[in-house]
Amino acid sequence: MTLEQANWRKSTYSSDGGQCIEVADGLSGVIPVRDSKDPNGPTLIFPADAWQSFVTAVRADDFGPA
Repeated sequence: MTLEQANWRKSTYSSDGGQCIEVADGLSGVIPVRDSKDPNGPTLIFPADAWQSFVTAVRADDFGPA
């Protein structure tokens, strides 16, 4: 699968304010991430285990208030 064929999704926590990211599932061992306002712009590729650690930390509020 290539990024052109990826199934991108936005978080259910995203608002319509435009400050959203999209992630693509189904790629072996990696998680692509992009800015939802610029789907043709750059994509960051994270190792799946690093992305999972980040998501776990966000859910646990390990980063504190913004």
